[in-house]
Amino acid sequence: MSILAIAVTLLIMIALAKPVGLYLAAAFDYAPNRINRIFSPIERILYKISGVREESQSWKMYALSLIGSNAIMIFIVYLVLRFQGMLPLNPAGIANMEPTLAFNTAISFMANTDLQHYSGESGVSYLSQISVLVFAMFVSPATGLALVMAFIRGLTGKAAGNFFVDLIRALTRVLLPVAFVSALLFVFMGVPQTFEPAATATTIEGTQQEIARGPIASFLAIKELGNNGGGFLGVNSAHPFENPNGLSNLLQILLMLLVTTSLPFAYGKMAGSIKQGRVLFVSMLMMLIVMTSISLTAEHVGNPALNALGIQHDQGSMEGKEVRFGEAQSAFYSVITTAAETGAVNTMHDTLTPIGGMVPLVNMMLNTVFGGMGVGFVNVLMYAIIAVFLSGLMVGRTPEFLGRKIEGKEMKLIAVTLLVQPFLILVPTAIALATNPDTISNPGFHGLTQALYEFTSSAANNGSGFEGLGDATPFWNISTGIVMFLGRYVSMVTLLAVAGSLAAKKPIPQSSGTFRTDTAMFGAVFVGVVLIVGALTFFPAVVLGPIAEQLTL
Repeated sequence: MSILAIAVTLLIMIALAKPVGLYLAAAFDYAPNRINRIFSPIERILYKISGVREESQSWKMYALSLIGSNAIMIFIVYLVLRFQGMLPLNPAGIANMEPTLAFNTAISFMANTDLQHYSGESGVSYLSQISVLVFAMFVSPATGLALVMAFIRGLTGKAAGNFFVDLIRALTRVLLPVAFVSALLFVFMGVPQTFEPAATATTIEGTQQEIARGPIASFLAIKELGNNGGGFLGVNSAHPFENPNGLSNLLQILLMLLVTTSLPFAYGKMAGSIKQGRVLFVSMLMMLIVMTSISLTAEHVGNPALNALGIQHDQGSMEGKEVRFGEAQSAFYSVITTAAETGAVNTMHDTLTPIGGMVPLVNMMLNTVFGGMGVGFVNVLMYAIIAVFLSGLMVGRTPEFLGRKIEGKEMKLIAVTLLVQPFLILVPTAIALATNPDTISNPGFHGLTQALYEFTSSAANNGSGFEGLGDATPFWNISTGIVMFLGRYVSMVTLLAVAGSLAAKKPIPQSSGTFRTDTAMFGAVFVGVVLIVGALTFFPAVVLGPIAEQLTL
């Protein structure tokens, strides 16, 4: 039954991908169309209020606008968190956030990571939740959507566009309407939406219990849709108030995948060939299915040592999982939340089997199994360019992508982008293991995986954690904050530079020797490049962590 539910979920996802992708392509098209006629009058008012000029920017100005505006917003979020104890809408009397934790949290939410080194219900006030954090949860994915649209325009020889126009369009045409409807659906399913303080209940033993609540439904909607992932409550979507039943679990999964799975078709439409997008979509779908199969098998088999003793649970490993969802839906959720770079959890990833925990770790390392809001698909297109480049070298031709030559300048920028992520993951992990072993709760291979997962989640802007890690310390707050910032913004600038360089080149007519990027062969080459270039980079670390742990069971 669980496998059937997973299959139905994937079929719904596939059915939604193309129409949503075509809508996105039209929504970010500067040419007159029906969507522009509907939204433009409202948006022009916003442009006038904010002083935005509807003129195209160079890739450098686009990047400067993106980084500058996000940096200012990070500072605003930081200030509110630092002084939340003195501000209104704080019925629980939550204190000002500690400086290094505020630094980490401000970067985390603006970097679309939502890594939380605090417990959701006790770390921030209602004002902080609904103002700066939810604000960041809208602006951050809108930034990612703006980036991917500018990148696609560059690849197809068009001007980058205007960052602020794209940002506002992402908010008004995609995130706000879908999040509003989704929040109403979550309320209908039983998710609380209130400004009342925590409820006090008397248990059957006669003791008093504080039950946290708040404006959870609205927070939850953008948390999933925007691939944010932060929890209003400490245990995230494992809490019945954030995820009451199977239907809410299904809606959360579909929201996580809604935009990320549609971007290949938006790209195909903007590139003038839907087949281009379909090839990338199918390639990523195959990787998602393989990852899901590995995770489901690992969690169903459970611990081989316990199986040998005859004491393993009949339905696989249920440690750390909600009985509302079972091991199959818990494992599937862990795959989706890391494939879509969301970071929400409905189970504790620290309690997954070693191979079950390896799958979300590898998803984040690759960051191409659909990937997060916009930024993930930019990584996909980067790997597509690498695939074309390597294929061209093998046959002795100058590589071409969408009719433009791929030359040394573009490949140097891509090489820098490729090297940034392993540097941000492996170097801090080594430093943490050498200098802060006391904060790692498990010895041996599992402890290494805990630290590796934390920095991988930070660099990939995912935000989920293995937990059990004593991460609420200045070291972890500052180190992961720096990794989140660099992991988010360095690749944005370098890949915008790639798009700007390609846009400036004259198109080359397609010939019989052109390596076509709309065929099944290209899809196979693309997947091979992702696995060879991406996976082998981290293979030694994965061997020392989850694989070694699995072999010791």
